[in-house]
Formats: sequence, structure tokens, C-alpha cells
Amino acid sequence: TIGNLLRFLIEGELAKTLGRKKLEKEIIKLKDHYIICGFGRIGSLICKELNAHDIKFVVIENQPERIERIIEEKFRYIEMDATSEDALLNAGIMNAKGIIPVVMSDADNVFITLTAKGICPDIFILSRASDEKAEVKLKRAGATRVVSPYMIGGKRMAQVILRPTVVDFIDIAMMDKHLGLVMEETKIKEKSKLIGKNLIESNLRKDYGVIIVAIKKHSGEMIFNPIPQEKLDLNDVLVLLGRKEDLAKMSARI
Repeated sequence: TIGNLLRFLIEGELAKTLGRKKLEKEIIKLKDHYIICGFGRIGSLICKELNAHDIKFVVIENQPERIERIIEEKFRYIEMDATSEDALLNAGIMNAKGIIPVVMSDADNVFITLTAKGICPDIFILSRASDEKAEVKLKRAGATRVVSPYMIGGKRMAQVILRPTVVDFIDIAMMDKHLGLVMEETKIKEKSKLIGKNLIESNLRKDYGVIIVAIKKHSGEMIFNPIPQEKLDLNDVLVLLGRKEDLAKMSARI
């Protein structure tokens, strides 16, 4: 009995160790991935959305109960304090596309942002803030974008009262997967057939049945409801509304 118990413990620890080694090798090989700092309510939702769209990411978390949930979801993770420089380096920040600090403490999110900027000055950082004061501090620390879930939630609830039909439309376009209608964005890259053409000449609506909601120019200017004569240039980002299959066909051909 003692022998069987020891064997069970040793094999269990061995399997766990081998599993960790395999996970570490996977993380080392990652490129153009996102680093999620914190697996609370916001962090877990972000991970599920990224996973649903096959976007690579690594979670940094050190609370045992949250680690168990990460393992259940089969997400890549590092069990460390997200505020430490070593945690960011182990998560592959040098090869990462962006970092998302969403721990509960605004002070920790500011510290993570400062640390990340110190390692990779040009990295994209999307951070969580609890209020406007924290938002200002995070932007000063170097965050590219800052989101306040409480402010967004409050504004959305007000919009449900003021503009219920608009909210219903956005929900259908952004979240209702059953209808197959989605709002998507696509970037005009080099060698694209659309460069230099206007919207009429592009035939996007005619060939794919998509609606061009807006165009974000390379300069950062946002053009809403663009006119048919609007010219398309390299690195323009098109915001489109249409059926999922039509958008997929369009993205593959332009």
C-alpha cells in the first residue's frame, strides 16, 4: 500500500513536471502573441474571446484558485507575479504583439505598464482602469489604450434606455453568432488590388455584399460612412459589416 501510494505521488509529480516543461517550450516558441496579466473576471473573458478567434496568448497569474481555472480551460500560463520583469520576459514579451494588464489593482496595472515599456518601448499595451484618474495615470505610464469596464457598463446601460434599437443592432453585429452577421476590419496591404481605387471601382459591395461602415486612414483619420468616390490607400483599415462567409472570401482575395 505504501509502495503504491509513493508510486502514485511520484508519477503524479513527474507528469506535472513534464507538463510544465512542455508548456514552457511552447511559450518560448510563441511569436506575435498577447500577454494577459491577471485571470480575474475581465481577464478570463478576454482569454475566452481570443481563444475563440484562434489568437495566441499567455496568461500570467499567481493565485492558485485561478491557476486551476486556467488549467481547466487549457490556456498557456505562467505562475508568477505579473508585476515582475522576469514574468514578462518568461511570457515572451520580446516576441509579443501586445500586453494586456487587467489585474484588480490600478497601481499594479501602472507598474506592469511601466515595466513593459522599459523592456519594449514600442509594444502595444491595452490596460484596464477602474476610474478616470487611473486612466490618466496609465496613459502617462505609456499605455496605448485604456478601458474602464465600469464606465463602459454604465454608458451601455444608459444607451439601452435612450437608444434600444441601436444597442440591439450593435449586439447583432458584434456578438450574435447565430445570424452570421459580423462587423470586421481588414487592412489594405502591399500588392492589394484595392490600392488607388475608390469605393465604386473596388466593387466590394457588388462582389461580396459587404457594407463599408468606416475607413481609418494611415494618418489616423477616421472617415465614417465614406462617399463612393473615397480613394483607398496602402495601410487603410476598412470597417465592414456583412455575413461571415462573405467577409472571409473578401479578406482572402484582396
